[in-house]
Amino acid sequence: MKDIMHSLTYGFSKIVTWDVMKHALLAGIVAIGLWTFIGYTFWNPLILVSQKILDLLPFSMLRSNGAWMLSAFLWFQIVLISYAVIYALFGNFILEKVKRDKFSLVSFTIILISALFWATVWYFESSFIYGEFLKLLTWLPFKTIEGGMAFLISFYILYNGIIITLLFIASILSYPLIKSINGKINKKHIFKSLGYTLKDTGIFVILSILLFVLMFIPIVNILVQLFLWTWLTKDTVSHDAMYLAQDTNNSSDLKDHKVAIYTISTMSVLFNFVPIMNIFGPFFAEISMFEYMRIKQPS
Repeated sequence: MKDIMHSLTYGFSKIVTWDVMKHALLAGIVAIGLWTFIGYTFWNPLILVSQKILDLLPFSMLRSNGAWMLSAFLWFQIVLISYAVIYALFGNFILEKVKRDKFSLVSFTIILISALFWATVWYFESSFIYGEFLKLLTWLPFKTIEGGMAFLISFYILYNGIIITLLFIASILSYPLIKSINGKINKKHIFKSLGYTLKDTGIFVILSILLFVLMFIPIVNILVQLFLWTWLTKDTVSHDAMYLAQDTNNSSDLKDHKVAIYTISTMSVLFNFVPIMNIFGPFFAEISMFEYMRIKQPS
């Protein structure tokens, strides 16, 4: 666990450097530009598909669970934004005053305090918050609600397209990325992990369709999405890291590092819950996983 915490700390310390930011910004421009073009070109067909999906759900579920879903999503966003603001204001002070092996504990404590604070606000104001969302949905005519939900589903599809594309680009750029911040790479790999990315993308799409109804259940929707994004990410970044950091490239070796792979992947996909910040997620995963594999390199 100590090596995992060190790797995560290392990843956090590197994503704010220009060498990483230029790779992330390049990937973000390409991915967002591509899916903006696709969305603009095929928006009407996408809306029709979304409306067909909504036809399978009862309207009462859209109205009531939709209100809870929006409320839970807003809570999660505020927790992450609060964490980001704290680090934006006090990040340098924390890095200077906190020992490296305690950094992850401090980060977890900040997230926990932020979550508990906003959970308390939601607990005492839950009726008001839920009522306002429900009132908004109730005030709108059925077609407007259906249209609004179709818009959200279409945006969700496009957003996941951006996430998948960013992962592909981060994998392709993993060699120059790691070389720019570390310099000590076992060997160059070219597209060795893309097969895993393609396979996991297919599984991700199938699971997203099968589990879609759970996206209308508050809290459960966040956990399901977290699981799906983690599944999508884990194989790509772990194989990239193994190819770049270790002399042996036996995939079976990764079975000994399941806890680290899932922990680092899960931490990295939290970036996906905050638009714009999501472009750093796969690069944080690549860096942290490489550092972990480097430490675990057999002597």
